[in-house]
Amino acid sequence: MIKRIILGLLIGLNCLLASNLIMPLPQKVDFDKQKALLGKKLFFDPILSKDNTISCATCHNLQLGGVDNLVHSFGINAQEGNINTPTVLNSFFNFRQMWNGKAKTLHEQAIFPIENPVEMGNTFENIISQLNKNEEYKKAFEKSYEEGISKQNILDALEQFQKTLITQSPFDDYLRGDENAISEDQKKGFELFKRKGCISCHNGINVGGASFSRLGVVNPLALKQTGLHEVTNNELDKFFFKVPSLRNVELTYPYFHTGEITELKEAIKVIAKVQLGLELQDDEVALIEEFLKSLTGKVEIIE
Repeated sequence: MIKRIILGLLIGLNCLLASNLIMPLPQKVDFDKQKALLGKKLFFDPILSKDNTISCATCHNLQLGGVDNLVHSFGINAQEGNINTPTVLNSFFNFRQMWNGKAKTLHEQAIFPIENPVEMGNTFENIISQLNKNEEYKKAFEKSYEEGISKQNILDALEQFQKTLITQSPFDDYLRGDENAISEDQKKGFELFKRKGCISCHNGINVGGASFSRLGVVNPLALKQTGLHEVTNNELDKFFFKVPSLRNVELTYPYFHTGEITELKEAIKVIAKVQLGLELQDDEVALIEEFLKSLTGKVEIIE
């Protein structure tokens, strides 16, 4: 009982501090278009994988919310991963990349799937060799980078492209002052989202992606992955995961790092219970879900 009272006070304080801290996406992000177009070509090209079967877009389908809607993605030789694929959309605004936060930037993040033996299973030495055999790539890199093809330039091009993957939503218009951009139910859902304490973790430009949180604050879960602990080896970091962005969450099922829940309604119920100790009523869940749908936007792929 005391634990719940303390938690309630903390949630209330966090809500007070965070209630005005959801900001609209910037309407413009600086990027180098020439490099971004090169990054786009690389993003969709399976040349980055050892056997030329897997591209970034294989797991990060830009038409499916930047994910593949699978519990676990599959890499080379049909190998299955062990964690749910997070969306690549709006990932530029995350303070860390990947569920355990082991990558600080998109530039750094791209290294892990490329070199992971289960995912792309490749080496940059091999990729550079293959790209140098391709005249189109050779010319594109020489045009964009003085040094031509290199590991750092491959990573930079991919990052430049990912900077463009921003999805403006009706809720962004609402935050900018358009009262008619979202429905009355979505407004009620937003008020519930704040009042129930969801906003204590899901705030900022990305409505999440700005902090770590222990999964199972009130009701501990049996988890295989240990999150941030995998990076720091600090026992105090066990079961802390990067709070995911809720942008496009309507599209990015299945949910959580485990990919164990397919319905958004169920994900809302579960997270409220394990993180906030709340048993939400069905009508409350429905309103919060409506609000979350207002965060869905369309990605415009550069040409």
